Amino acid sequence: MPGSTSSARLLKTALGLGLIIPGAAFIVFLWISYDRAQETRHWKPTPCLILSSQVLSEHPSLHSPLAHRASVRYRYVFEGVTHTGDHIRRVDGPSSEKEKMEKLCAKYPPGRESECFVNPEQPDIAVLEHATKAGLYTLWFPLLFVAGGAGMIWSAWRRTHSQSSPEKPLGPGFDLP
Repeated sequence: MPGSTSSARLLKTALGLGLIIPGAAFIVFLWISYDRAQETRHWKPTPCLILSSQVLSEHPSLHSPLAHRASVRYRYVFEGVTHTGDHIRRVDGPSSEKEKMEKLCAKYPPGRESECFVNPEQPDIAVLEHATKAGLYTLWFPLLFVAGGAGMIWSAWRRTHSQSSPEKPLGPGFDLP
């Protein structure tokens, strides 16, 4: 049945690719996330003064639930020029958990001296905190999909021992009819 073997190989290859492609895409996404988190770690640590800190609440659309965002403004001097920043992390998103945003604002009360990280190439951009490097630590999971898919493809196309050599007798008393 050469046709069914070929069809089975193609199906197994398609399934393997179905695991490899999304796994590889997720690996790229996680690597970009990690790389962006690493970038701020090379920015210049600079003293700053917290000017204001509050939780802002809004309905992003008419029927959406209430979203809360921590709004922190701070002033810093970089290379003799005074700047004002408002980013806690590189990407600040809203949350449905008001308490979480209140805790974040509590870390930065007005009048507190803190440290921000300034982009030396664009001194108007600064952050108070680095993003998580979790992207690097979770790469193992999509790697399982890539490895599994590659294993499926390899097993579909590898030559088995019986395909590569003629059948040998099983020994005395074990001859097939």
